[in-house]
Amino acid sequence: MPPGGAARTPEASGPDVEQGRRAYRALAWTEAHASLSRADAAAPLPPDDVELLATAAYMLGRDDEWMALLERAHHAHLEAGDELRAVRCAFWIGTNLALRGELGPATGWLGRAQRLLEHETRECVEQGYLLLPLVFQHEAMGDLEAASTTVAEAAAFGERFSDRDLFALAVHEHGNILIRRGRVGEGLGLLDEAMVAVTAGEVSPMVAGLVYCGVILACQEVYEVRRAREWTAALTRWCERQPDLMAFTGRCLVHRAEIMQLHGAWGDALEEARRAGARLAAPNAGAAAQAAYRQGEVHRLRGDFDAAEAAYREANRRGHEPQPGLALLRLAQGRGVAAASAIRRVVGETEDRLRRATLLPAYVEITLAVGDTDAARSACRELAEISSEFGSPALAALASHAEGAVSLAEEDAQAAVAALRRAWQAWQEIEAPYEAARARVLLGLARRALGDEDAAELELEAARGVFEELGAAPDVAWVDSLSVHDDAAAPFGLTAREHEVLRLVAAGRSNKEIAAELVISEHTAARHIQNIFRKLDVSSRAAAGAFAFQHGLA
Repeated sequence: MPPGGAARTPEASGPDVEQGRRAYRALAWTEAHASLSRADAAAPLPPDDVELLATAAYMLGRDDEWMALLERAHHAHLEAGDELRAVRCAFWIGTNLALRGELGPATGWLGRAQRLLEHETRECVEQGYLLLPLVFQHEAMGDLEAASTTVAEAAAFGERFSDRDLFALAVHEHGNILIRRGRVGEGLGLLDEAMVAVTAGEVSPMVAGLVYCGVILACQEVYEVRRAREWTAALTRWCERQPDLMAFTGRCLVHRAEIMQLHGAWGDALEEARRAGARLAAPNAGAAAQAAYRQGEVHRLRGDFDAAEAAYREANRRGHEPQPGLALLRLAQGRGVAAASAIRRVVGETEDRLRRATLLPAYVEITLAVGDTDAARSACRELAEISSEFGSPALAALASHAEGAVSLAEEDAQAAVAALRRAWQAWQEIEAPYEAARARVLLGLARRALGDEDAAELELEAARGVFEELGAAPDVAWVDSLSVHDDAAAPFGLTAREHEVLRLVAAGRSNKEIAAELVISEHTAARHIQNIFRKLDVSSRAAAGAFAFQHGLA
């Protein structure tokens, strides 16, 4: 079915035409394209079938061919006296040109559609379609109230004329607008309503892909992690039912990579991002840039800084701001001044509240690292305000984490513990292991500041285990540096506490006896002993004792 309209009575016949139509209905795009192309070569297809061929080309990732075929269908509809179908074609051509950034041609095509529509004396659904460009104009000008009113009118046209394509497009865009206006619950409800039409198979293939990607992006922007995960899984199933599909699959892989990274499957996330980059051609440069940025993020977290740098540069080359990842990379490289300059620059240039929310956690981390606690506190307050405004669990976790980090820097350890416990619990519920582990490191430092060394070591140990499992090499090194903070010059890299434990091991004490003498748990005593074995490169208590006597540590 062509975008936005019902299939009309066939005007051509023949085995290739019939096979092409069957393949179209089965979402078998290669077969549909091949059959309809053969039929068209034998005798020019009527405009309805040209639209089917155009859609097959689009779904195979052949955007330029789709545009040429749709333009041909537009002129054929005009010659046949069907101006409303010509309006539909002009609308889609203009909309696609606008998405590609070709604003002059886009305006021309949409203007042509509007002029043709002026000849229509009766109310028609095409009037609803041509409200959508006006919605985007209002949004671009920052007039969200006017955009909301206009898109609601477009949705009403879709409902009145039983046009599920228009209804899904308008309702999904209305949801986006309401979210940006702070009416998050209502907005998410409309996104879900649009997705019901999509998952029920009520809309055309192109509209299904557009709404899938638009809804998932909106969920991710507002940190609605659960919905983003659910709809990404649905999009994946939709793509898998179309083995030769090319359109939307790259963006699907980018979404999947983001979800995988959040849930700790970093190797899979990197592979999905690479596949996305390979599938996305020039017309999808924005999504290709996001794929490159996602690769940079995974490389940075794993400590492959050269690969991260290259990926961020590729994202930037394709037009995607490589922040906050690049600033965090500079911080990890020990270039705090460069990191601070970069994050201050991008935060200063960013006005959109949700985009600022993606930057502020890094801003807090970096400004604390360079000793600008006042700036970190200010950013922390803003992040808390955004979290309160939009109300997602992930935003609340980010805000609590920032609050805990700043409180710790301000030496208010008790407040830090309360905030970091909230952050850790929220990340656990979201199933974000890396973020949860980072919260536990700070929680351990806060408990150390309160004098509870045993609890501190337990938190650090737990976090280190997660980092090791994820392959987060820089964070493993971070935790190790914290474990030796009290005696950096101790022999063989042992902490003062590990030296105490080694002396007791050399004296023949059991784990239980060591725990009792040092007032720590048996679990902590066992962990200290494992660390001692690793640092001294020994494999038994007897070997550790012998090493202690040989080197004067007993």
